[in-house]
Amino acid sequence: MSLQAAARQPDSEARPRRRPIRNLRWYICGLLFFATTIAYVDRQVLGLLKPTLERELGWNEAQFGWLVFAFSGAYALMMPIAGRIIDRLGTRAGYALAVVVWSIASMSHSLARNAVQFAIARFGLGVGEAANFPSAIRTVADWFPKRERALATGIFNSGSNIGAIVAPIMVPLVALHFGWRAAFLFTGGLDVIWLIAWLSFYRQPAAHARLSPGELALIESDHEETVASPPYNQLLNKRPTWAFLIAKFMTDPVWYFYLYWLPGFLNGQYGLDLAHLGPPIIAVYVAADFGSIGGGWLSFHLLSKGWTVNRARKTAMLLCAICVLPVSGLMFVGDHLWAAVALIGLAAAAHQGWSANLYTLVSDSFPRSAVGSVVGLGGFGGAIGGMLVAPAIGYWLDFSHKSYGPIFFIAGSAYLFALGVVQWMVPRLKQVDL
Repeated sequence: MSLQAAARQPDSEARPRRRPIRNLRWYICGLLFFATTIAYVDRQVLGLLKPTLERELGWNEAQFGWLVFAFSGAYALMMPIAGRIIDRLGTRAGYALAVVVWSIASMSHSLARNAVQFAIARFGLGVGEAANFPSAIRTVADWFPKRERALATGIFNSGSNIGAIVAPIMVPLVALHFGWRAAFLFTGGLDVIWLIAWLSFYRQPAAHARLSPGELALIESDHEETVASPPYNQLLNKRPTWAFLIAKFMTDPVWYFYLYWLPGFLNGQYGLDLAHLGPPIIAVYVAADFGSIGGGWLSFHLLSKGWTVNRARKTAMLLCAICVLPVSGLMFVGDHLWAAVALIGLAAAAHQGWSANLYTLVSDSFPRSAVGSVVGLGGFGGAIGGMLVAPAIGYWLDFSHKSYGPIFFIAGSAYLFALGVVQWMVPRLKQVDL
């Protein structure tokens, strides 16, 4: 039986009930967290090895920008397609196949000898990882009632920060002892562990043998009836789709900048080599991890106090946008490394809190049948933004002799503008009529 057939079969067939696992939905959230973690480990290896590869292969900043462009371009092209595949095939099959693709692409970096070959590998990685967030958001919509979705999203989204914490620990250790090619092989191999766990454990709620009737009733307490995925032209006629897409377009490039250029920034501005990059980068992403969970918890807490969904989500997003602002003045901290790390860490935490609530706007506004597709469209917008910005950053750094100040200024102000767009386009959150 093929992997796709094996992955799809249990989604549609109920299995005999066994002893229930208490709070099973949070174990499912743990699988989403694990997948997001390894995706960001795979994604960040290139950024961590950037100073090493620049010296060994003779890259400049513009060439590195085009490598980021290759990943973002594939991510952008595949996001709408990936979202549609998830809505049509189901999360179990779609997620498994995506991880196979990105695992192979991640390990293929070890075979690259020049920038073009690296770009091909990055493109393949983008193709596979494009399915991660549509799959995870759809799974949250399937497994959680509305009041818990922001918290669940914040928890799995925090995997991007954990991945960014784990990578600076593992990658230098492997690269310094076995070479940079071994680092790509090692991190790509982690995906296989997740794949086995996913296919062994994941089922849809109604078909899961370890889900109690009481928890199933809780999960389905405010679920709408599942219908066929609506066509894209219908989704693109809805203002919440464009609000989500534009907000992702404006703010995702900021995260890409931190993810790919932070090691180079610390190396160039503070002289940190591969052996010493770990602690500052870990500090930034530990802060981001707290921000992801905290942002999801904040709107959950406000909802539990009786706030409307509209007020709770947007208040949380406003607080996150305000917390990003201080990074605009980062270049005024001079040679104080840990002051710079603190400002970037605060901005990264606020970004993740923002993202947890921004993603949840989709399941607040659309039925489950459309969630994967809308998240895919938003991911397309974010990846297009990252794709356009990456070469521009590279050319600017080459032209200005690595002047990061204007980049951090733009990064600090993007979120308030994005929130203004969301509020203008969707002044009141409600389920759209499809």
